[in-house]
Amino acid sequence: MRPRLSDKTGAAIRKLRIARGWSLATLSEESGVPISTLSRVELGQNALNYDKLMRLCRALEVDLEGLVTREAEGAAAPSGRRSVTRTGEGGPVQIGSADGRRAAADLLSKSFSPVILDVTAETLEAHGSPVVQPGEAYVLVLSGAVEFHGHLYAPLSLASGDGVYFDAAAGYVLLAKGGPARVLLINDGDSGADG
Repeated sequence: MRPRLSDKTGAAIRKLRIARGWSLATLSEESGVPISTLSRVELGQNALNYDKLMRLCRALEVDLEGLVTREAEGAAAPSGRRSVTRTGEGGPVQIGSADGRRAAADLLSKSFSPVILDVTAETLEAHGSPVVQPGEAYVLVLSGAVEFHGHLYAPLSLASGDGVYFDAAAGYVLLAKGGPARVLLINDGDSGADG
């Protein structure tokens, strides 16, 4: 049986990692703990053994007491915030070659930034340089089909309803396949949609 500090350990580790501006890959490199383990721990799906817990504490430059303190801070009260974005509303944004609209643009200090993008570029040349954004992101195809290109993986075809979660700091490209596509892009933090 693995020791478990609490169900909030993963959230505390994620909070410390993000505060340093590190991706999961960076924390893995600094601690020697596999990315897959880190991801499951941050999602609360896995506990850490003592050795891995101590390696993470050293990498994040926090002692075990500091990690427990972070766990206690993690229990925030509901804020009651709400923002409605109607069809066609939201601040305009361009990410790579895709034009879109920011959702919840009126809220400050968000945990994540949602953007609806219209993907029209069909080739890497038409798209231009890969988009690089801090943190992690998720793309959900709302209509049409896209091909996701990332620095670390082979191209991935996504149809309507398909999604992919990825490290946006590694760079990515979204290409339309068979005509324009619309996607929901969600980035970590308040500045994820500035690309």
